[in-house]
Amino acid sequence: MELQDICSYVKTKVETSNYSIEDYISTENMLPEKGGITVASSFPSGKVTEFQENDILISNIRPYFKKIWKADRRGCCSNDVLCIRANNNVDAEFLYYLLSQDLFFAYVMSGANGSKMPRGDKQQIMNWEIEIPSEKEDQRRIASILSSLNRKIELNNKINADLEEMAQAIFKNWFVDFEPFKDGKFVDSELGMIPEGWKVGSLRDMGTIVCGKTPSKANSNYYGGNIPFIKIPDMHGNVFVEISEDRLTEQGSLSQIKKLIPPYSLMVSCIATVGLVSINTKPSHTNQQINTIIPYSKSALFYLYQHIKNNEEHLKNMGRGGTTTLNVNTKSFSNIRLLIPSEIALLQFHEIVEGIFKKIELNMQESRTLSLLRDTLLPRLMSGELEAQE
Repeated sequence: MELQDICSYVKTKVETSNYSIEDYISTENMLPEKGGITVASSFPSGKVTEFQENDILISNIRPYFKKIWKADRRGCCSNDVLCIRANNNVDAEFLYYLLSQDLFFAYVMSGANGSKMPRGDKQQIMNWEIEIPSEKEDQRRIASILSSLNRKIELNNKINADLEEMAQAIFKNWFVDFEPFKDGKFVDSELGMIPEGWKVGSLRDMGTIVCGKTPSKANSNYYGGNIPFIKIPDMHGNVFVEISEDRLTEQGSLSQIKKLIPPYSLMVSCIATVGLVSINTKPSHTNQQINTIIPYSKSALFYLYQHIKNNEEHLKNMGRGGTTTLNVNTKSFSNIRLLIPSEIALLQFHEIVEGIFKKIELNMQESRTLSLLRDTLLPRLMSGELEAQE
């Protein structure tokens, strides 16, 4: 049996004006490693593919990123996203997990065209040979086991989104509205009235700025170790980054040791996809699309995180220099002006939000463990090595 025997591509076209940006899916707003979707940053005009609830969407650009999502609503998607619909003889949830296997993405890559930006071959994908339970009830049992793990992961993601909103609300209350400081004296500054004892400075006044670098790909001894080499796809949807798609060896790290960033530094994407902010949890390297702030004071970390999140649009505007690709160079990034609160205010804010960020980090660690369990069970359930019980 081949994949085309149980599903087909959706080819229905629709004007984007029929939908909103929240219902638009492109390869850009699909998250790697089966992470689902986020809201798109741009919304094109013209005709795109229309999908419905339970359709399976897969990014066909760089399939090794494993971007896949089962639609929970109607919407539309770009031409770089494959829209697959289950036939009547297969359960849609089961089909989603069938296509979530690493084995499937490896198969797609084996027939992909192009080296720099590989694209899956649509006909080759449909020729994928499969063996599945013939009874829908058996398919549903397998899907149910895997869905229970996914639901917990999704719950953790929802909790973390709420926690991020909470931290952002506290930040705005303190450093935009100045509520805790309104009884004190204010002085004029280039950013308006600010509490006395605070000042306006640049990002470089709050930490060392490091622009990442890619070690030579010609030296195979530089890659395949345990040191995270973080790129923009590793940052999507992640407050904290513990693991990365690519990793460096000790030799690779030593080849550019001045680019090594310590744990709990602040990484900001500054080329192409501008404005993503993440915190590394291990000694790491990044590529040149990321500028990192190594805070001079531990108490400045979460203040800087929230400040950049709160000024994402300003960062994007800085990157619009007349070219199609957004680019905030390291010098411009280092010179970004910002409010520098007193050390006491920074410390008090840090003590309030540190617990929030610790909970986010723990939830992400639990979700990674659950994802590993899911991905371990997935091929064994699909092959019949493990039997799905009632």
